[in-house]
Amino acid sequence: MLSIWLVLVSCIDFLLYSSAEEGLEFPSFDGKDRVLNVNERNYKKALKKYDMMCLLYHEPLPSDKELQQQFRMGEMGFLEVVKYFIFTESCDLCPLGLEEEGSIYVFKDERVIEFDGELSADTLVEFLLDLLEDPVELISNPMEQHAFERMDEDIRLIGYFKGEDSEHYKAFQVTAEKFQPYVKFFATFDKGVAKQLTLKINEIDFYEPFMDEPVTVPGKPNTEEEIVDFVNQHRRPTLRKLRAEDMFETWEDDMDGIHIVAFAEEEDPGFQFFITENNKLTIS
Repeated sequence: MLSIWLVLVSCIDFLLYSSAEEGLEFPSFDGKDRVLNVNERNYKKALKKYDMMCLLYHEPLPSDKELQQQFRMGEMGFLEVVKYFIFTESCDLCPLGLEEEGSIYVFKDERVIEFDGELSADTLVEFLLDLLEDPVELISNPMEQHAFERMDEDIRLIGYFKGEDSEHYKAFQVTAEKFQPYVKFFATFDKGVAKQLTLKINEIDFYEPFMDEPVTVPGKPNTEEEIVDFVNQHRRPTLRKLRAEDMFETWEDDMDGIHIVAFAEEEDPGFQFFITENNKLTIS
């Protein structure tokens, strides 16, 4: 029977020492011990109490005290900056549907998001901060547009809508929540920005990493289901950068496909050599 480390993160507490004017800042660990016991009778209460919950799913702790201490100093050491630790040594939480030992899951707004990044404090906290951001980032001026165009490492979508009350924008927003934070969603209500991006009203463009030209989602205006299906079909890019925040997701590609890992300098333009239309080929 597997043990559970539950790390509960309240949005208010997580933004420790950070004012509204300062924005979201990397929190500082205050040294307090917040280890509580959780079992199959009270985990639902924990899920309801916190805006966001981060959970590490691992094997039972060894009976040897020295080995237990080694575990806490090692595998759990990267969680030291997160505010709430909740621990149970022997608890079957099968209703949560967890399967992979050693994996980290985040529970937010009835979603279960698997963390596929490096097991380090910096990477985990950045991941959680991204989940606290709005799922759709608005592009309102040329400066923000240029910043968007420079994001060549990310899978991203951008749509042009009449405004926040548009039903088509709301469908886009709901879709963004399903893919946050692994796929970036942007929107603009500005005609000038839309013209520069060659977007028509209610049109959505999909950008693959390191590709100059986007692919337009067909059949505008699109429903939530149509956008979800399109992203699921196209989110596996030909070329991607191996990054700390999603390094393990990279290895979950189709085992029947071809995967090449290339090591190069950051400024090396040679990645263009790998651009291909082979949908079974992934290069990191």
